[in-house]
Parts: sequence; C-alpha cells; structure tokens
Amino acid sequence: MLNKYPLWKNLVIVFALVIGFIYALPNFFPDDYAIQITGARGSTEVDQRVLDRALGELESRGIEVKSSLLEERDALIRLTSSDDQLRARPAVQAALGREYLVALNMAPSTPGWLQSLGAGPMKLGLDLRGGVHFLLEVDMETAVNQRLEALSGQIKRDMREERIRYRGGDVGENRNIILSFRDSETRAEAFTLIRDNYNEFLLDESTEGGEFLISLALSEAEVRNIQEYALEQNLTTIRNRVNELGVAEPLVQRQGASRIIVELPGVQDTAQAKRVLGATANLEFRMEARQDTGSAETEQFSFRDEPNRSARLERDVIATGNNVANAQQAFDENGQPQVNITMDSVGGDLMNRATRNNIGRRMAVLFIEYRTETETREVDGEIVETEKRVVEKGLISLATVQSALGSSFRITGLDSIPEAAELALLLRAGALAAPMYFVQERTIGPSLGQKNIDAGLMSVMIGFALVLIYMALFYRGFGMMANVALTLNLMLLVACMSILSATLTLPGIAGIVLTVGMAVDANVLIFERIKEELKSGVPPQSAINAGYSRAFVSIFDANITTLLVAVILFAMGSGPVKGFAVTLCIGILTSMFTGLMVGRSMVNLVYGGRRVEKLSIGGKLANG
Repeated sequence: MLNKYPLWKNLVIVFALVIGFIYALPNFFPDDYAIQITGARGSTEVDQRVLDRALGELESRGIEVKSSLLEERDALIRLTSSDDQLRARPAVQAALGREYLVALNMAPSTPGWLQSLGAGPMKLGLDLRGGVHFLLEVDMETAVNQRLEALSGQIKRDMREERIRYRGGDVGENRNIILSFRDSETRAEAFTLIRDNYNEFLLDESTEGGEFLISLALSEAEVRNIQEYALEQNLTTIRNRVNELGVAEPLVQRQGASRIIVELPGVQDTAQAKRVLGATANLEFRMEARQDTGSAETEQFSFRDEPNRSARLERDVIATGNNVANAQQAFDENGQPQVNITMDSVGGDLMNRATRNNIGRRMAVLFIEYRTETETREVDGEIVETEKRVVEKGLISLATVQSALGSSFRITGLDSIPEAAELALLLRAGALAAPMYFVQERTIGPSLGQKNIDAGLMSVMIGFALVLIYMALFYRGFGMMANVALTLNLMLLVACMSILSATLTLPGIAGIVLTVGMAVDANVLIFERIKEELKSGVPPQSAINAGYSRAFVSIFDANITTLLVAVILFAMGSGPVKGFAVTLCIGILTSMFTGLMVGRSMVNLVYGGRRVEKLSIGGKLANG
C-alpha cells in the first residue's frame, strides 16, 4: 500500500528511539563536584579512618559535604560547588599528608538503574570541563648517557671474564668510552671482543704516550634509536599514570622528537597533577656489595618504605628497567606475593652473567625517581612559587639469588599484594627511559568551561528555535512533523555520543549546529519536491511517495560527501578538529535516519492508507 510502512519497520524505528531516549537521559543529570583520595603508593590503603579525618577537616572549615563513599582502594567526597571543591582539596591534602593523593574529580550523578544499563553522560573535553594542559620534554641527553653507562658496565664485565687487563672505561663528556691497554696485542683482543658483541659502537684505535687506546662512540643511528625508544617508553608510562588518576578522556600524545602533550579534563590543581605525572623514574638491578669491597666501588641506599633500613650496593649496574619485557604479580608456593619478571634477550644474558657466579648473594632493585617539586614561600608579602628538580633513590627489593637467573626469574620477599602489584607495574611500564621536565603548563578553570558550555548551548538553542519557527511557518503540518524529527535527531545524536564515549568539545558543539542545518536541508529538499509534484497535478499520495523517493538520491549524495570529509578530518586531525569531526560524523548518520525514516514514518501515520485531498505543506495546500 502506498505510503505505509510494514509493522516491523515501525517497530525498528520505535525501538531505536526508545534506546536513544534511555542513553540520552543521563545527560540531564549533571556531574557532582568531588575530591578523590587515593594512596600515594600501591601499598597505601584508604580506610574509614582516613575518610573520617578528611570529613572532619572539611567540617571544621565549614565546607558542605553532599555525600561520601569509601570504595575498594580510594574514597570519594561529593561537594556542592566548584568553589568548595577548590577549597577542599588543599585542606584535605594538608590534613592527610604526603602518604595520600587528593585529586579534583567530577563524580557522575546518573541514577543506578541507568548505570545498570551501561548508560552514562557524554564526556566533556578540556575546553568545556576545564582542566590542565602540560607540555613535557624528555631529557634525551640523559637517555643516551644512561644507555652508555649500562653498555660500559657490560663491556667491563666481559673483559674481566676474558681476563683482558684494561684501564678507564667510564663515559666521557663527549658521549664516548675510552679504554686504555698496555700493549697492542691486548688492545687487539679487546677490539675483537667489542666489535663482535657490540655493533652499536663505532670503534677507533689510537696511541698516546705509550698507551694503546680504543675509543667507543655510538653511531648516529643508534643514538636516534635510543632517543625514539625513550620517548615511546615515557609516552606509555605517562598514559598508565594518567589512567590511574581516573580522568575522563585524557589526551596524551607526542609532539615532535622529544616532547609529550598531556591534557587532563576535570583536574584543576596544577601542582597536584605535576606531582603525579612528574614522578618520572627508572629501575636498576645491582648486586649487594661484599664486606671487603672498597667504598669507592659501592653506594649506600635506603629502602623506600623503610628509610631507617639501608643496604650497600655495588656501583656496577647489571640491567635497567629498559631491559624488562614483562612483569606480573603472582604468588609463590606458600601463598606469599611475588613478581614474575621476563627480560629481553639482552637483559636475560646480562642477568645470567651476573648471577651464575653469585649464587647465595643478594640482588637489589633500585628505584630512581626524578620529579619536579613546587615550593611555595612568602617574599615581601607575596606568595612566590619556585620549581626544584629532585632525584630520589630508594630500594624496592633485596632478595637472595637462589640459582643462576636468565630471561625469566621472580622477586620474592615482598610484604603485601599491593606492593607486589606496584612493583610489577613499575617494572612493566613505570620505568622511564629518561627523566622528563615540564616546559609549559596552563590551567583552564571550570568557570571558563561553564561559560563555553553556556555559550554553546545558547547557540544551539537559538539556531534550533529559528529552524523550528521557519519550518512551521513555511511548511505548516509537514513542518511540524519535521520539527519533531529534528528534536529526535538531537536526542539520537546525544545518545550515540554517550554510547560511544565520545568527547564533546567546543568545536563539537559547532558540529551539532551544522548537523541541525543539514537535517533541515534534507527536509526542505523532500518538501519542495512534494510541492513540485502537487503543482504538476499529481495526487497527494503519489506526490508524497515521489517526494521521498526522488529526493533520496540527492540527500544521500550530499550527506555521503560530507561524511567522507568528516572521516578524513577525524583520521588526520587532532584536538579541536577531531572533536568537530566526531559530532559531524555521528550527526550526519542520525540526521539521515530521522529525516528519511522517522520523518517518513510520521507522514505515513498521518496521511498514509487513506484518501487525502489536501496536504498542509505551504504554498498550494490542496490538490485533488
């Protein structure tokens, strides 16, 4: 029958609209301002006592608490306003001390029944929600020097094993290693050993003052490989740390050859974010020094968790965190926590060489932390902030070598499961190849983000209202049905953004406005085609059918070409451009569905299956 959908098609449309309504509904429940309390380390737990201390501090300062919740390993305190949130964070941090991290957050207020269906609000970008923007620079010089130090230690161990006598071997200022020998035969033997096992070096022989020298310098290709690895490793680690913050839709990406951009929506405290992200680190495996080892060849370090306990280690580094391929927390035969470690081929060989002759001795895992601390002091009545670079070294583990180790071994003697999990994380992805320092930072306040939201919503509402008025005045009854379809289009667009966890940005709001215009364009094409058919004497039912059928190709072509451009923008753009492309892509698909399917369904319900003499479509209203 003309202008009648089968029942199954109507049911599909109704089902899609119901699903859209459910998943768009959480956006009417705004997020609550909140602070989140977590342990500074994996072994630090947040219990009811800690939460009570935080609540007591807020009460003493007159900060109203909306609600509080103690979760598995952290606590969440909901507040009534952004001002209370900004006041609460430093107050709670001062009360709890450095053992805990207090971060700004936005807690969803979506009802439980919607959450059980997997429904949640759209995520807001940095320009709408506010947050912090950092530009970090990787210390490439240190990355190369660390690699040289490791290679230098390996070469010296190899020559000692081969009983090749030498002097020197330390890394020079020019990123080279100079080895000195007594005669040319010994030098030739060492040259062959290094050439066969260390192809990353460029070797040069020389003689000075009766000493036979070998100069080792990294090739340019090897330097670039080290720097590229350092950047990628740091990028992975920063992503892991950002994920631990629980920030919605963070942006972590590289910029150029040595820099990393980090954007954290919803985080307003720059110092706090810097403390978490700036704790860059590396790991070293060393043997505990013997009693008779000279002080010049050893170093004393304290344990991270027990500052009063220390151990004396050899200066020679067996391997670093760069050599760890994988690490997983597990349990030993007695049910005690342990960490299973898998080294790469180079690390496995180094570990085997170092441990096969040292069974019964203890091996340490040394954690080296680089971070930037912000010191606040008062100078002449003004608060002045200064940044200080701090390097801290502490022992994570000191365990006895039971047998010669290879590529796979385990670390035991850990106190708790969280400690083992933290160590596994540090070994797996927490060890940075080089320290990083903050080059640029800026904060976008929540008030500015709210102004952007208000301005964006105002533009959408004004544009939408003008479109509704235009369609109602020029197309009468058909225009009213088009207005309903346009409203449903916005609902489906919001629902799809929520389902896909897409981030709404300020350019994304512009994409929504453009989508509304494109949806109107589709209806205008259809309605004008129907009016043309009516003017040529076609019966109303046939005019409706022809209008939708003949306008389909034009609408499809116009939307597909725009969709292709939007896909390219999404694939090649970044930041604001990608935010615009996301909403535009989704908006094109929803507008085609509502314009061609939902709009047609409503027209069929009003005019289909019966004799019609007049169409309320503007211009010529009747055609018999």
